[in-house]
Amino acid sequence: MRDCLIIIPTYNEKENIAKIIPYTLNLSDRFEILVIEDGSPDGTADIIKGLMQQFPQRIHMIERTGKLGLGTAYITGFKWALEQNIYDYIFEMDADFSHTPEKLLELLDACENKGAYLAVGSRYVKGGGVINWPFDRLFLSWFASKYVRFVTGMRIKDTTAGFVCFRKETLRKIDFDKIKFVGYAFQIEMKFAVWLAELKVIEVPIIFKDREVGTSKMSGGIIKEAVIGVLQMKWLSLKNKQNYLPEII
Repeated sequence: MRDCLIIIPTYNEKENIAKIIPYTLNLSDRFEILVIEDGSPDGTADIIKGLMQQFPQRIHMIERTGKLGLGTAYITGFKWALEQNIYDYIFEMDADFSHTPEKLLELLDACENKGAYLAVGSRYVKGGGVINWPFDRLFLSWFASKYVRFVTGMRIKDTTAGFVCFRKETLRKIDFDKIKFVGYAFQIEMKFAVWLAELKVIEVPIIFKDREVGTSKMSGGIIKEAVIGVLQMKWLSLKNKQNYLPEII
């Protein structure tokens, strides 16, 4: 039974996507992959279409017209997954092998067997870490998580992590129309929504490895969104703790 969907957003990932999709699908027969492809000019979509022939019914792709933001990519994937009503566990994962695919199994175990509604691949718990990052980026990431925890009160050490597993019940408790941020802050906002809903979160230690091919999508605008966005999120939660919940659950 294939009850796990891994959502992978792509933009100019031809070098990575041809490797990571077969590698990931071979880890478990339960896995399917949904690629949210944002009009890559490098031919990423053509590679995915070829892989779809090799792995029939296990790879899905939604093609969009351009770079519309990480957050909108994942929300598109979440909505698609819930509409199918066959996936019990929905994952976020990067295409560039910075997230070790084998750790998907540990994230799944945390949700399936240990009671987590959200499992987070965490760089900042015991056993986790980062390699191949310059000091300034490492410090920025570490400081960002500290800042988020201070402002929001969340007890999640890696608040900016993008390698996660949700139970489908968790996603059904979130009103996606109320998720406002599309870049770096999106990952923080999703965790904040889960935390406000008082659902159990487990952090699974991972070693994050910087991409070897392709280019990073980090930018100054994304960082600015995160800094300001966290303050906005906290302010809204003080006015209405139920802000992220659907009108009817």
